[in-house]
Amino acid sequence: MKIALGCDEAGLPMMDMIRDYLKQKQIEVQDFGVHSVDPVDYPDIALVASEAVASGECERGILVCGTGIGMSITANKVPGVRAALCHDTYSAERARKSNDAQVLCMGARVIGPELAKSILDHWLDSEFAGGRSAPKVAKMNAVDEKYRGQHEDVSSKAC
Repeated sequence: MKIALGCDEAGLPMMDMIRDYLKQKQIEVQDFGVHSVDPVDYPDIALVASEAVASGECERGILVCGTGIGMSITANKVPGVRAALCHDTYSAERARKSNDAQVLCMGARVIGPELAKSILDHWLDSEFAGGRSAPKVAKMNAVDEKYRGQHEDVSSKAC
């Protein structure tokens, strides 16, 4: 499994821990940054990491910012990506089993490192269960398809 990693400066310490934790588990990572405490716009990081997941370059992704909210919102704008903001193990497990979420978002200012590891373990160990959830995920995918290509490129525009 290859996992795309991305964070802003607020998420850097947690992402450093996550990167090391994944490497201990012999999971390949593709690191999209950041690597310093200099301020960065989290949508820029979430976009490139999520695009790696949507394209199939990476099987899953993990995004961390202060709350995880901004990363989650941005990741979910990328067609083909289902990102879940999880601050507990049950949500992480259900994100995979019920929603087939390929991107996990967490808030470094919301949870501590040990809980983050536990959330990560539940998310990694869970697979999409299909069943009654399959038609719902298919409907989410249909929403993606409906709006795919209708967005102009905003990556280089200023607010």
